[in-house]
Amino acid sequence: MDDVITTSSGSVRGCRTGAISSFLGIPYAAPPFGAARLARPQPPEPWDGVRDASAFGPTAPSPSFAPPLDALLPDVQVPGEDCLNLNVWTPDVGAAGLPVMVWIHGGAFRNGSSGVPWYYGDRFARDGIVCVTLNYRLGCEGFLYLDDGPANRGLLDQLAALEWVHTNIRAFGGDPDNVTVFGVSAGAMSVVTLLSVPRSAGLFRRAIAQSGAGHQVLTPDTARSVTRELARRLGVDPTTEGFASVTPDRLIVEQRQLSDAIDAEPDPHRWGEIGLDKLPFAPVLDGELLVARPMERFAAGSGGDVDLMIGTNRDELRLYLVPNGLIDFIDDGALAGFAARLGLDPFGTDVYASTTATPGEIFADVYTDWYFRIPAIRTAEAHRGRSHMYEFAWRSPAFGGRLGACHALEVGFVFDTLDEPGGGPLVGPAPPHELATAMHAAWVAFAHTGDPGWDAYAADGRATMRFDEASSVVSDPRSAQRAVWDGIR
Repeated sequence: MDDVITTSSGSVRGCRTGAISSFLGIPYAAPPFGAARLARPQPPEPWDGVRDASAFGPTAPSPSFAPPLDALLPDVQVPGEDCLNLNVWTPDVGAAGLPVMVWIHGGAFRNGSSGVPWYYGDRFARDGIVCVTLNYRLGCEGFLYLDDGPANRGLLDQLAALEWVHTNIRAFGGDPDNVTVFGVSAGAMSVVTLLSVPRSAGLFRRAIAQSGAGHQVLTPDTARSVTRELARRLGVDPTTEGFASVTPDRLIVEQRQLSDAIDAEPDPHRWGEIGLDKLPFAPVLDGELLVARPMERFAAGSGGDVDLMIGTNRDELRLYLVPNGLIDFIDDGALAGFAARLGLDPFGTDVYASTTATPGEIFADVYTDWYFRIPAIRTAEAHRGRSHMYEFAWRSPAFGGRLGACHALEVGFVFDTLDEPGGGPLVGPAPPHELATAMHAAWVAFAHTGDPGWDAYAADGRATMRFDEASSVVSDPRSAQRAVWDGIR
């Protein structure tokens, strides 16, 4: 028998499969089109009767992943304007006080959706969690900086979804005072950014950041340079009215071409931090929602009442270097030049060298640390509350094992969804389910108590759970490589 739940906007009918009930495609905000395009999220229009919630709702306009990533990263796109929606899985609609986990998907703030099979929340519900996944505006629609309009619309969408959860989750058996927000990549950057803003106070008690931290935000000047160039390419004024006159489909085409152009010529004098971050559409220091970089906010005490778990994958950047073959075209000169751009002198690069590593493999390690691992460590160091650190080290057999423990590889393990379609090309034919059981259990434990099962991170020990086929806690992994970034990153 299916369940009917009454929310603040109307009643929804979900689907029950065994003991788990799912409610899919529930609007948490009004469609962001027409007069509402490029504006702040508005409450959804209430409805009469019972709304069907048996299928995933529309997804935010976005391009598909470009080859070869499209074959490795599953994606789901559903047309329609009512894209500010979320999904709920619950073990018991009649329960009270169950922990809640809210997932924010990744995709460089340009791609992705909540309907990816990796993100199905029924395994969390199986283990006593009310799991929520959400869609938010991406690319230009969510993050293009406009002087005459609200900035950070994608973050505002995420906040609106969290406010919906706070208001409505009791009806699904959840505890609004025990919410864990978690995400991967751009979703993890969103989590850390939200942790730093005053408006998020009281919306979540715990936070998990998977391969994303508190460094990647844009200055207004950098964001304006993207807006001006995109307006020039489109032949419109760099204003809300100008961009609203462009159809979402055309805007997606032009934003992709601009992103490709920046990747091809990442001139730091023209593109600032985007030249290295590769994120032309990202949270902006707008002086309203984001008044300072997250790291500065943490140092001042923001988010200190929220438990944090943060970590990275051992070989993050190999996802972007191995499938396309670029790792084999990086020579010593290219490595030295890039390391210098990151602030490393030759000694710093030598710390990463070994008798077997190629220049491309050293490049991947250096860039992984600059982009992901060191920012995660700095976030844990700056956070005034309790922090736990992890590293995912299991190496995929894909591409002859050269893919390693790459970016996004851990997601199916965290959700315990390795058997769902779409993940095979990334994880290979026989991923270790015991590792998925262990990681999933740690995330569940953290949502319940704030303790995933190992010591908190502190400068005197730097305890880090290394997840692999034989998982263990290690102290200050790769300390020499970490140390070369002191005073640099």
